[in-house]
Amino acid sequence: MARKMLIDGEAESVPGVEQGTHFDFDLFIIGAGSGGVRAARFSSNYGAKVGICELPFHTISSETIGGVGGTCVIRGCVPKKILVYGASFGGELEDARNYGWELSEKVDFNWKKLLQKKTDEINRLNGIYKRLLSNAGVKLFEGEGKIVGPNEVEVTQLDGTKLSYSAKHILIATGSRAQRPNIPGQELGITSDEALSLEDLPKRAVVLGGGYIAVEFASIWRGMGSEVDLVFRKELLLRGFDDEMRAVVARNLEGRGINLHPRTNLTQLIKTENGIKVITDHGEELIADVVLFATGRAPNSKRLNLEAVGVEVDKAGAIKVDEYSRTSIPSIWAVGDVTNRMNLTPVALMEASCFAKTVFNGQTSKPDYSNIACAVFSIPPLSVVGLSEEQAIEQTKGDLLIFTSTFNPMKNTISGRQEKTVMKLVVDAETDKVLGASMCGPDAPEIIQGIAIALKCGATKAQFDSTVGIHPSAAEEFVTMRTVTRRVTGSGKPKTNL
Repeated sequence: MARKMLIDGEAESVPGVEQGTHFDFDLFIIGAGSGGVRAARFSSNYGAKVGICELPFHTISSETIGGVGGTCVIRGCVPKKILVYGASFGGELEDARNYGWELSEKVDFNWKKLLQKKTDEINRLNGIYKRLLSNAGVKLFEGEGKIVGPNEVEVTQLDGTKLSYSAKHILIATGSRAQRPNIPGQELGITSDEALSLEDLPKRAVVLGGGYIAVEFASIWRGMGSEVDLVFRKELLLRGFDDEMRAVVARNLEGRGINLHPRTNLTQLIKTENGIKVITDHGEELIADVVLFATGRAPNSKRLNLEAVGVEVDKAGAIKVDEYSRTSIPSIWAVGDVTNRMNLTPVALMEASCFAKTVFNGQTSKPDYSNIACAVFSIPPLSVVGLSEEQAIEQTKGDLLIFTSTFNPMKNTISGRQEKTVMKLVVDAETDKVLGASMCGPDAPEIIQGIAIALKCGATKAQFDSTVGIHPSAAEEFVTMRTVTRRVTGSGKPKTNL
């Protein structure tokens, strides 16, 4: 039998449920994405009887289709990274000429071949995730799940048959879905779901948005030879990241040939014989084969029947949870993007792991959101961990020491590509503790992952300095930045709102 949950060291049963009550499952999970699958496997390994439901598989999601593996595996991180790899070869082939490779002037790119390879990989991963659940002893149901009581879930199958199951605990892990802006002609645009499965590579693309998805798809399509216009409302892309690094990304995108339209929004899309006419709020008119809306995602909570059972949500539809991922109903929990805390796949995995330990392993655990590294897979990529300079100024009362390094990557000295790598460390002047690290350049995510461990361990700048670098490498710059670029007084710099 599953162990009772421990909170603050005391055994706790679910309020409102009589001891000895029989349930079909100890845990029933709605949503078999990264978070749901992790919670199912771990809970089962801890001795719980687990059921999980997920919508039927499809590469493009809707309210009635999805697939085991969820957004990340089927229509997010994984297929996107495959396309980033494909797009990166465009620049690599250009650079190869100066390394002695004799290439013809024209190199053809077969989009359909890459698309099929991507789809094959997604199908393979979907099968792997199903086997992971089966091997863990988790019962998988295909259909739409909704909550009909504090301890009851209803699953509607493809043929309309409704099946009900009782569970001591219910976990919601339904993720989020891409949104479309409310403008005339919005039905002519697409979201990231469709962008990952386009039959034809667009020759002209307009991307609306300034976040991860917008920047990544602009890089992908441009790398494959498309003409790309990137339209965003703020002065700089990637709001929430370090301002200095945001400017670096913008320069790199422009250097790669992407047309940036800051402080701009779209007002209307019109279908014409020549393509989609895109009208901006500045009166500009652009023509595109594809218009991508990368304007945010909303929690998948509308069809779960939450209001009827008393589960509280915020104005955006995100499920409200406490620090242990518990909702306003003691028997119902939620993890991942549906809670809109920190919407990253590894974070959903962390939340799911903590949930399983807390509820079924007697090991009270709550997610730790400090020093979580992340990456924007632009070309070249940006990766960060810890505090940005702006965040450090806001959160730290004392002075900060800012260390930066801007250099031409060794590879570019031969290829001739004019694209700098930029690195940055934010250090607390009083304690010498490294508060944040950023990098924009080749291999940034691989390097920052290692730096993240150092920050998690509370590393100081002196410890960075005493570390021997790997030469020649870009990574060694993080342990050779000896000269302070600038000293910043925590309360003395005005906040930016770019």
